[in-house]
Amino acid sequence: KAVDIQPACLGLYCGKTLLFKNGSTELYGECGVCPRGQRTNAQKYCQPCTESPELYDWLYLGFMAMLPLVLHWFFIEWYSGKKSSSALFQHITALFECSMAAIITLLVSDPVGVLYIRSCRVLMLSDWYTMLYNPSPDYVTTVHCTHEAVYPLYTIVFIYYAFCLVLMMLLRPLLVKKIACGLGKSDRFKSIYAALYFFPILTVLQAVGGGLLYYAFPYIILVLSLVTLAVYMSASEIENCYDLLVRKKRLIVLFSHWLLHAYGIISISRVDKLEQDLPLLALVPTPALFYLFTAKFTEPSRILSEGANGH
Repeated sequence: KAVDIQPACLGLYCGKTLLFKNGSTELYGECGVCPRGQRTNAQKYCQPCTESPELYDWLYLGFMAMLPLVLHWFFIEWYSGKKSSSALFQHITALFECSMAAIITLLVSDPVGVLYIRSCRVLMLSDWYTMLYNPSPDYVTTVHCTHEAVYPLYTIVFIYYAFCLVLMMLLRPLLVKKIACGLGKSDRFKSIYAALYFFPILTVLQAVGGGLLYYAFPYIILVLSLVTLAVYMSASEIENCYDLLVRKKRLIVLFSHWLLHAYGIISISRVDKLEQDLPLLALVPTPALFYLFTAKFTEPSRILSEGANGH
């Protein structure tokens, strides 16, 4: 093979696997792909992933875990209607499904049986796309060194989505059939059908853009939470504090957005310096307060009524 005559491993992610170890004697194999759960070090040797995930890694996994839950809640609310009493039970069931899927995913990950995972540290964006860095020493033969350098941050999301889908198919149809009395027969299962669409989309999103999401998710959370809060408050014609306090549901939506704001701020700061970063959480209510103070100038109710009349 062409790679055998090379004095050292080529490519960013090719490494030599440990074949035998006896005391101080170590025997390594040819340069190639590292086994699952290992990645190359600076000396081009495959080393097991033994580190604990950083806080930022856990926040990223939390973001990926929240995506299906938020989409579940959105479509449940969208298709339940205002007169249906089944929405709350479906919301709780979706939360239970995603929580159980997360726990099971952690239990089946290495080390098995504990709510803990061992991982490799993410060093750069290319760690997520090792398939793009397979070397060709003689420009003819390609040495395939594709492996999960960010183990297990890439594949654990797919496992979690699979468990979410299985639990949803086991639990939700029975629940909806029993309690969705306020919905028509054709509308009962629409939130489940929607999940059958968005789970493949989320899977492709993770497969293609996992590395980009890892670095961009704090900003995505902040932007989306700001936009959705403004849209919700304008659509609900909330123009003052009384309009906000008159219904419990509006307060729940507001506090949910505040939690997302705080999550995004913590993710951006990474809480490297706790005493400097915690005061940033005081900015969480600022978008809602700014909206309430400026709503009288924009009058969202008038804009909505004119839009409905076609003006």
